[in-house]
Amino acid sequence: MSSDPRFASINFTPTPASVPPQGARLSRKPLVNVPVNYHPLNPLSFILRAALIYPKQMVYTFSVWAQRIQNLAYALIKAGIRPGDRVAVIAPNSPLIADAHQGVLAARAVTVPINTRLKHHEVAYILEHSGASLILVDHEYQHLAKDAKVPVVVSNDTGRSGDPYEEAFSQERGWPGLDTDPDENAAAMLCYTSGTTGRPKGVITTLRGSYLGAVANAFEGQINKDSTYLWILPMFHAAGWTYPWANTFAFSTQSIIPTYGTTFLHSGVTHYCAAPTVQIGIVNDPQAQKLKRPVVAIIAGAAPTPHLIGELEKTGIKPVHVYGLTFEDFITLIARNPQTYGPFTRCYDQEPWKDLSLEDRARFMARQGHAFATAEEVRVVAVEEGSDVLVDVPADGKTLGEIVTRGNIVMKEYFNDPEATKKAFRGGCFNTGDLAVMHPDGSISVMDRSKDIIISGGENASSLAIEQELASHPHVLEVSVIARNHVKWGERPMAFVILHHQHVSRWKGRHHEFAADLKAHAKGRLPGFACPEWVEVVPELPKTSTGKILKTELRKVVAKL
Repeated sequence: MSSDPRFASINFTPTPASVPPQGARLSRKPLVNVPVNYHPLNPLSFILRAALIYPKQMVYTFSVWAQRIQNLAYALIKAGIRPGDRVAVIAPNSPLIADAHQGVLAARAVTVPINTRLKHHEVAYILEHSGASLILVDHEYQHLAKDAKVPVVVSNDTGRSGDPYEEAFSQERGWPGLDTDPDENAAAMLCYTSGTTGRPKGVITTLRGSYLGAVANAFEGQINKDSTYLWILPMFHAAGWTYPWANTFAFSTQSIIPTYGTTFLHSGVTHYCAAPTVQIGIVNDPQAQKLKRPVVAIIAGAAPTPHLIGELEKTGIKPVHVYGLTFEDFITLIARNPQTYGPFTRCYDQEPWKDLSLEDRARFMARQGHAFATAEEVRVVAVEEGSDVLVDVPADGKTLGEIVTRGNIVMKEYFNDPEATKKAFRGGCFNTGDLAVMHPDGSISVMDRSKDIIISGGENASSLAIEQELASHPHVLEVSVIARNHVKWGERPMAFVILHHQHVSRWKGRHHEFAADLKAHAKGRLPGFACPEWVEVVPELPKTSTGKILKTELRKVVAKL
């Protein structure tokens, strides 16, 4: 994998332990007593296949990486890690966490990736709740593992002999000495919610689900051997939406860099994943300019506005709009905090759209679309009163219901929480908590989170729909809308707005005039009950580690008004 300057350099020399011996076999111990027409799905097979077919691809080659992963697996086993044990990883995007996503599976253990932006007490709770037996930590985040009651291995991220992480590697013993997990439904990852509204919950995902999620992401994102994937999405976030395995499946080059400001202009990057707020920063960067070659942007984490999709296209960035749920997506719905393996639907381009204007085409592309090839169909349902029976709403593009699905890329369960698992799987489906409509063509459009709907004078107003229209104002860089109590109407929308950099000076000291201008803009696009009653210009919006806006924090602000 291509990485920071150390890995980007053509002079990079792997440590002796990272060099595979001549004739090394790239297969694990074969299973016995299994049918000839069956093998358990496991994303670990992708790196072995990549090392076999393209051993010399990338500066940090597949063959070297496969050797390092094998060494890590043996080191974990030597340290006492047994099948099913949990190994915590506290690291930003770096070789350490990339190794761990593969090497922990090779030891048949379960990875617990931990958000580096959490507080020490939150990390301590996750370590205790998960029952982690060992911690792998980047040197910059050692303080988060302070006072840990289990062994801690520190990486100085040098890749050289003498680094504690490199020294922890065992000597060559060969892939055939590592057992193959016979159960494809065994736990692969244990990811945690951010803990913003209570104790974090652990989400168990499986080898099978990770495999199928990775295959789907590579296919839907059109990633292949000639692709270079830029890591913007944190790998600790829901296992990086399975992209650590999707990229090895696709034989693509991976790039990890500290900043990405001009990367699209001066590198071979072809793909990246990021939430809409990150995409907004990219297209509005002062150095942004029309790209000479197309770059694919996989957008998820929140619904992009048609305006953002249009701006990406103008820059030469092709949006691939996908939808799914991860542990940070539902910090406001902890009681019903289910998870998929990142995306499970995609908005597929349709032939008639090519003749539309950019604005009209962008509105279609802002839909959440249809289910992935490896996912079960996505439904929009209403729940019958007093029962768990799920009834599909009419496919009329108007009737509101909740998105549900089931199948390959839905989480297995909440760790040690059967009651929460039962609630998440009400009616035999995975209940997302997202409200949507089903269009006549079978595609879905998210209208809002169930807790983000604004009920004004008995009318339901979608905060997402309001945001999409406000974002079309030429001076709005980013906007978030939430409900605020109103004496007469019960609730009314309040908009928090970040102005475009080039328009900040124009409205300095005149934010009340901008508010009036934005309200006038809204009145031509929205019904009266959906127009913002209040507009607050702010320098920034509270966000998660992946750039998702934290409406929970905005509600705290509004509660004090």
